[in-house]
Amino acid sequence: MVVALIVICEVGFWVLLAAGLATRYLLRMPRTGAALLLCEPLLEVVLLVVTAMDLKNGAEPSWRHGLAALYIGYTVGHGHRTVKWLDGHAAHRLGGGPRPVPPPRYGMPRARYEARLWLGTLLGAAVATGLLWLAILYVGDPGRTGSLESWMHVAWRTAGIHGVVAATYAIWPRRAPAPPPADRTPIRVDRP
Repeated sequence: MVVALIVICEVGFWVLLAAGLATRYLLRMPRTGAALLLCEPLLEVVLLVVTAMDLKNGAEPSWRHGLAALYIGYTVGHGHRTVKWLDGHAAHRLGGGPRPVPPPRYGMPRARYEARLWLGTLLGAAVATGLLWLAILYVGDPGRTGSLESWMHVAWRTAGIHGVVAATYAIWPRRAPAPPPADRTPIRVDRP
């Protein structure tokens, strides 16, 4: 049941996002579109409540509950950035707004951009860990919560790998390509 709800929440996220952006830019109803976009966190609340109820009803803590915690953590860490990115593109394509500024590609600006992404991953791992600890305390039987503890390791391993990748942008910043050489065709001077 929890896995099906995760899929439903993911589909619901994209449906609400599409409905919110379409209402905002195609129907020219910005407040209604914003209200639809603000309903998206309710999906995670529903997932959290159903997962807690599933554990309360005596379900064996398993990978499904850990996956739900990671999904909620990812949404907290990166959901806002995803919505903002898509809103900028929808405003440009559907609302006649300016073209969104792409992320920097080179040097320290790119390293700072990657560091901000990594901070979102850290936030997601922290939220997932907090939810998993609450679930472990809620179950109260250390013998039954091993799978939940293993998901904490998955969250922090993912954050660690992402941190290493982000650090490479600061340690070895990518340089902008050199501008193409100016056309240096020799000027031919005819002598009499």
